[in-house]
Amino acid sequence: MTTQLRNIIKVAVFLALLAPFCGHSFAAAKPNVIFILTDDQGWGDAHFAGHPYVKTPNLDRLASQGTWFKQFYVAATVCSPSRAAFMTSHFPARHHIHGHFATHEQNAARFMPDWLDPKTPTITSLLKQAGYATGHFGKWHLGGGDDAPTADAYGIDDVRATVCRDPAWTEPATTFWAKSTRLFVDEAIRFIKANKERPFYANVWTLLPHAPLNPTPEQLAVYDNLVPSPDAFPNWMRDYAAQAKDLKSQMKIFCASLTDLDTQIGRLLDTLDELKLADNTIIFFSSDNGPEDYRIGNAANAGVGSPGPLRARKRSMYEGGIRTFGLVRWPGHVAAGRVDESSVLGGVDWLPTICKLTGVKMPASVQPDGEDVSDIWLGESRARRKPLYWEWLFRVQGEEYTPPMLAIRDGNWKLFVNHNGSRAELYDIPKDIAERRNVAAEHPDVVKELTAKALAWATSLPPSKARDKVAAGESLDAPRKPAKAAAKGKPALDRAAIFKAWDVNRDGKMTLEEYLAKFPDKAEGRRRYPTFDRNKDGVLSEEEFVTMGRP
Repeated sequence: MTTQLRNIIKVAVFLALLAPFCGHSFAAAKPNVIFILTDDQGWGDAHFAGHPYVKTPNLDRLASQGTWFKQFYVAATVCSPSRAAFMTSHFPARHHIHGHFATHEQNAARFMPDWLDPKTPTITSLLKQAGYATGHFGKWHLGGGDDAPTADAYGIDDVRATVCRDPAWTEPATTFWAKSTRLFVDEAIRFIKANKERPFYANVWTLLPHAPLNPTPEQLAVYDNLVPSPDAFPNWMRDYAAQAKDLKSQMKIFCASLTDLDTQIGRLLDTLDELKLADNTIIFFSSDNGPEDYRIGNAANAGVGSPGPLRARKRSMYEGGIRTFGLVRWPGHVAAGRVDESSVLGGVDWLPTICKLTGVKMPASVQPDGEDVSDIWLGESRARRKPLYWEWLFRVQGEEYTPPMLAIRDGNWKLFVNHNGSRAELYDIPKDIAERRNVAAEHPDVVKELTAKALAWATSLPPSKARDKVAAGESLDAPRKPAKAAAKGKPALDRAAIFKAWDVNRDGKMTLEEYLAKFPDKAEGRRRYPTFDRNKDGVLSEEEFVTMGRP
């Protein structure tokens, strides 16, 4: 055997011995990705963000170990369109997703499809094609009904979801909500352990702090000594404090629910540490939109959520409805403990940014509305290259929450305008975070330029009967969900008769004491009663009781 042949054999043997380790090292080089998306959590709903009462040690931990991008925007004021934008990098109006997915009748009334088209490229389908294990755990809300595609149609291997076709959990919300985050995190942990030797991507999308909030006695006990003082409230709570009849109870329920959510996120972080995966895992944390409005009768407890100093709440394109947390943790890559006040980022940036960081080629068919902001995540300071746009066609809030129907954020400016170019509102967001001073009259050149961009963007969207209806001056408010038919042989509930029977002194008003005297579960009764009290006067009229507090 010649020396040359012996050397060739040695090299071949060395490479054969090295081969098992090469696959692992290459896989480890691709970062794992976990996307934690909460539901209706406001921009101020965390201790690190300045909330005066809530305890969120694990969100504080994420903030201390990563970067908080304080100008992060979702693409819609409510859940389904916001989620669709994260998945596709498209503004949701491109898919006629104007509001949340509901019943077929409600979707049809708003000229919406019943689900996101599964032919659309998604972040999960692209990563799956590139060898990633993909999972989704928790709320889906990208389409439901008997014929809806399941999440695997969007490139997701491992699914345990709710608010979808074939939900994994069917327990009533009154008991399920309080335990839901723990169950979702259980599934995420199972998935991570099963795929720890390969790159993985997981959506962990919670139900909380969306109503109905119904924390357990153990969860509530964390706040036994909570005594919120209206005098100490920041601006976001003063309006609520002036109307609330049982502020301590409402705030206690909200904080207890949010703290349990935080506890479950802590379990997820601890699992990554135990498996020594934390350093190679990108974690992104946000919410789908701003906090619920305390004036929504069936969501009073969730309605104490905080938009911080921002204007408005869920269902509004003012900052409080669309600006949410943008927390990113990736040890050794994303700066720890950094607060980025200036970078403007959006939910539509998620897909191109993750593709870049994972080395996954983004095909031309994606045609993203967002941009790759991985360089900003990694510490570069620059202006964004593409404006952010919004469209909201509904009128479901008070006038102080309802700007014109189009919005654009370009540089420091945010402009609102109607589809016909009327009623422009202009705000310099870095200088006026609360959008208190409309400076349109002072900057006509900026108004002209941004109005042209907003209208050009609206023209680029697919034709929409919903948009046409609004342009004609008609309302697009969705019809109410039809009442469930009475079970066979069982009469429908006569709430008017119940009111007359429970109104013991026949004064036309039902007090809490009268209500609880007939209600079998006193704790549940105390939770429900204020949700019916539409005018917040502390008693229920027959109309409020019969309509369950809905206007």
